[in-house]
Amino acid sequence: MATVTNKQPTLGVIVGNRGFFPKHLCVEGRKTVLSVMSELGIRAIIAPEDATAYGSVESMNEARLYADLFRQHRDDIDGILVTLPNFGDERAVANAIRWADLGVPVLVHAFNDDAARMTIADRRDSFCGKMSVCNNLAQYGIRFSLTTLHTCDPTSEAFKHDLRSFAATCRVVRGLKHARVGALGARPQAFNTVRYSEKLLELSGISVETLDLSEAFGRVGRLSDGDPAVKEYLERIRRYASVGSGVPQEALLKMAKLGVVIERWMDDTQLDMTAIQCWTSMEEYFGVVPCTIMSMMSDRLQSSACETDVAGAVGMYAMALASGKPSALVDWNNNYGEDPDKAVIFHCSNLPAQVFTDIPVMEYQEIIAGTVGAANTYGTMYGRVKAEPFTFCRVSTNDARGRIEAYVGEGETTDDPLSTFGGYGVVRVDNMQALLRYICENGFEHHVAMNLSRCADAVAEALGKYLGWSVYRHR
Repeated sequence: MATVTNKQPTLGVIVGNRGFFPKHLCVEGRKTVLSVMSELGIRAIIAPEDATAYGSVESMNEARLYADLFRQHRDDIDGILVTLPNFGDERAVANAIRWADLGVPVLVHAFNDDAARMTIADRRDSFCGKMSVCNNLAQYGIRFSLTTLHTCDPTSEAFKHDLRSFAATCRVVRGLKHARVGALGARPQAFNTVRYSEKLLELSGISVETLDLSEAFGRVGRLSDGDPAVKEYLERIRRYASVGSGVPQEALLKMAKLGVVIERWMDDTQLDMTAIQCWTSMEEYFGVVPCTIMSMMSDRLQSSACETDVAGAVGMYAMALASGKPSALVDWNNNYGEDPDKAVIFHCSNLPAQVFTDIPVMEYQEIIAGTVGAANTYGTMYGRVKAEPFTFCRVSTNDARGRIEAYVGEGETTDDPLSTFGGYGVVRVDNMQALLRYICENGFEHHVAMNLSRCADAVAEALGKYLGWSVYRHR
């Protein structure tokens, strides 16, 4: 089954050089950058130091050597780091990347000069050279990212932060370019908001695999209560959640069987994430809510979205790729008192266990129970979201404009008092009223994906710069 992996991030590394600048800076700079990458757990694909002059890239022959090297590691390289210990040769850098033709993100870094060492023996001029490299990359149509500071010491925390963020961007780009979403069941009739375009997603490399609920229920019907896979899944449920005393064994068996069917479907069709028609056909004709199963999938980074919200699942998965932590799909649901920068987030819920303050409690779904009866709605996950920094993201396909759109930003979940049911929390976002206005004026859904991490910059860079989507970064 495809999923988010903990694969070591791998970057192709180009050390730029220009002949009339000090060569020792390239040798020293190369060693420093590679040491920092090793410290951060990032693998470097780089030619041996003696393969080129001073272990750097300046001539066209050296550019070709690096292009060939990178192509040999096409399946490994997630992105390319260009580092400039001195001015650097912009043509060699640009040609190496063009000839490699990997289509991966590129980060351009320049060393900073020491104002006390500006003689011909130690002067870098990387400040200026970075502009020339970026100019050539722009001419070549190569998209690239920049460090927060124009020049910086690679041993600084600022550069390490940039490198971690860039690695996250690379994971999102690689993960989404060939992602597969499973849509289980039709869109709930009352939810026009979760309409989406399969074709626009496909143009970005994201495929949608569908399965009708009737097919899933039919497969469930072929499983016996004593099937080893069902028994094993049932034990996983009991280990995962605090099962309420009123939850009947029959409901747990239905959940376990549905979980087995979904996992086999995901494995057979190589799905990374799912969006499931969670109500009300599921409850009326099968007799449980799928929240526990969805929560378990999201918790292991196989994002699962409610109400067949395929685009919502994509936003969840993007942040899971960036952070390595599970995402949840929630509603921007209520105001919180009179504070304009706070709101209540809520779902009924299938939130992953890792976002809760405690082990989630399995109960019946109080909202749907009002129409189909409590006995048919067991399986929901109750709990409160931890008070931590978080990133939010919404992906939407805009058919009228023929493009994928998204917004992304950061805030914090709080421990403000709140007593309610389902999965819930209070959040604070700077300038939230402007965000809400943007959501409404641009026709975004009430659903939003959230992740207990700070990864908005990495996600925005991946979706906007490298996937070419229209992205609003809220600040």
